[in-house]
Amino acid sequence: MIERRFVEINDLEVSYLIKPSDKPKVTIVFIHGFPFSSEIWRKQLEPLDENVQGIAYDIRGFGESSTDHPFFSIDLFARDLCRFIETLSLENVVLCGVSMGGYIALRVIEIAPELISGLILCDTNASSDSNEGKLKRFASIDEIMRNGTDKFAENFVANLFSDHTLRSGSKVPEFIRELITSTLPQVICSTQLALASRTDSTGVLQAVKVPVLVIRGADDRLMTQEQADVLKDSVRDSELEIIPHAGHLPNCEAPAVFNSKLKDYLSKHFLS
Repeated sequence: MIERRFVEINDLEVSYLIKPSDKPKVTIVFIHGFPFSSEIWRKQLEPLDENVQGIAYDIRGFGESSTDHPFFSIDLFARDLCRFIETLSLENVVLCGVSMGGYIALRVIEIAPELISGLILCDTNASSDSNEGKLKRFASIDEIMRNGTDKFAENFVANLFSDHTLRSGSKVPEFIRELITSTLPQVICSTQLALASRTDSTGVLQAVKVPVLVIRGADDRLMTQEQADVLKDSVRDSELEIIPHAGHLPNCEAPAVFNSKLKDYLSKHFLS
């Protein structure tokens, strides 16, 4: 059974979903992307084996987690996650991050590799924003401050999903739109600045010593195949899986396929 819990960490109230395990061989911590919440991971938590503990938490300011200030960075998010892992005394931790969640996971493996036993990087990359990308983020901040989040959410959702998902009558795009519009505008804007200012993590990849699974939706418009290949080719112990008919959120668009890849990875490296 999935439970919603809260834990206080350095005056922050951190909200998280957990599927507990009495004797977990591994704990997988799911990190949501921008600008979503832990709710995007429910279909991954539900089918986990009984010897796998699953946790999906809300990054500060998102979902039901609080924040004590509006000045965000990927480094801040990563240090929050380190404190979360330490506070809950989690062991044998695998991080699974999608998009921004992948940026956070890579920063954690850089600053606290001793906390992490495995890494799953979904529709993400290791490079920093280009100048063009930074300018787009700045423009979206101006748009949100003038007109709120409705139009931003509409445009964002239009680029997230594969044509297959958009044509299928799936409820996922509307679910994601509601997550975006329920997020405070200042949180979205602060996170845009954090994304624009993030450092390049490409140099970190060759030092990664844990097994890495790279996943990409075949129809992702936001992350390229070349970016996925860089992750795969730069990490010594890694594999790449492409999920057909999925865009930037394959865990939501094709959960059965995504979960199969996840199970295979955990079985190969942690459950055998």
